[in-house]
Amino acid sequence: MRGFLNIGLCLFLLCLWGCGPSAKLPPLPGEAKVLAFGDSLTYGTGAGSGQSYPDLLGGMIGRDIVNAGIPGETSAEGLVRLPELLDEYQPALLILCHGGNDFLRNLGEKGAEDNLRAMVKLARERGVDVVLIAVPSFGLTLSPPDLYERIAGEFALPIETGTLSRIIRDPGLKSDSVHPNAAGYKLLAEAVAERLKAAGAI
Repeated sequence: MRGFLNIGLCLFLLCLWGCGPSAKLPPLPGEAKVLAFGDSLTYGTGAGSGQSYPDLLGGMIGRDIVNAGIPGETSAEGLVRLPELLDEYQPALLILCHGGNDFLRNLGEKGAEDNLRAMVKLARERGVDVVLIAVPSFGLTLSPPDLYERIAGEFALPIETGTLSRIIRDPGLKSDSVHPNAAGYKLLAEAVAERLKAAGAI
């Protein structure tokens, strides 16, 4: 019995080692489209035109990024909206940043996890690679729920985990209690660019 437990632990640790920051992506062609999908954090609420993280990231990595953020959207609403956008733009890469409105409205982490997992599956079924951005739960610790790491582990996804928490904790990087300002979005874009480089996409 102990042997089986040890094997299970080793497999779990191997999964963690193979996902997250060390997960790899194929090189992203220069002409490839990237779909940045989410809510107000993707849209760029709190900053001026051209200062959202997808706008800034596009310039950093030299790729065409579609900003598909809708302020106030829940993960359930995002799940309904995503398939049409995947079919319309046929991106090579989906950057998924969702769940914050579920947490703010106390809709429960289970629903957000199920919806995010379904979004990843929709992308994968279409041959689209995925990068996950973890969103803080806006509780006392301002840390992302474990659901993001679980999804990243299940699908071996690159994941950016700490930058939004850092931004939300720093008044100098926020426009209000939950949204970054231009400097905050720049920091997030830089972090995602570094994650893409570490994964081999850029």
